[in-house]
Amino acid sequence: MATPAKKTRRTAERILDVTLELFNRFGEPNVSTTLISAELNISTGNLYYHYPAKDLLVDRLFDRYEAALDALLKAAEDVHDVEDAWLFFHMLFELIWQYRFLYRDLNDLLSKNRRIETHFQYVLKEKTQAVQRVLAGLDRGHAIRLTAPEAESVATAMVVVSTYWLSYEYVRDPRHALEPENAGAALLRGASHVLSLLAPYFEPAQKQHLLGLAQAYSKAPASPLVRAHRAATPTASSRMTS
Repeated sequence: MATPAKKTRRTAERILDVTLELFNRFGEPNVSTTLISAELNISTGNLYYHYPAKDLLVDRLFDRYEAALDALLKAAEDVHDVEDAWLFFHMLFELIWQYRFLYRDLNDLLSKNRRIETHFQYVLKEKTQAVQRVLAGLDRGHAIRLTAPEAESVATAMVVVSTYWLSYEYVRDPRHALEPENAGAALLRGASHVLSLLAPYFEPAQKQHLLGLAQAYSKAPASPLVRAHRAATPTASSRMTS
């Protein structure tokens, strides 16, 4: 039989799960605590017992995102060729998609949430350093050739594109872009555009392999991309997740 403490933790986690779904679907500014309570079929008093303010929900979801991102960015050390890079950036975009409300409403959140304002600066710094490690690994693996100044500039450009890609998708098609059924296509486009920034620096064979991967995935059904990649290339994916 579950103890009261365990029930409380489960309720708190369920509130976060439902809140994330609502934020992703409607955007954080458009979701009230009343809507969250109604979706959970609990009283607002019960909601406030666990999270006395809506900002606390945003903070806890951001904590989840930040922890998952920190774990993922460690995989940057394992990137040695275009296949590894392809998987790494698809995994990064899948994580961004899971917490897409942060990116959809980024400017609004930055303006009203001090924690997001300060911690997102850390996120950008960590992403940039991870991408620089990706480029260093590709260089060691003789997959690319670029100078140190080029690497710094390209890493920044890749982080900018990954950070604002979903905003671009949303502007292109506000009514449908961020719906779950469009995840596969949106993530594919984002990861492909980020990697295309490396095209001028890839060795010829690696560049051809990148084009082949992009073409193969563009013909694949819109299913979770990382699982599809792992099924197709278990050796590369095992290096990234071990």
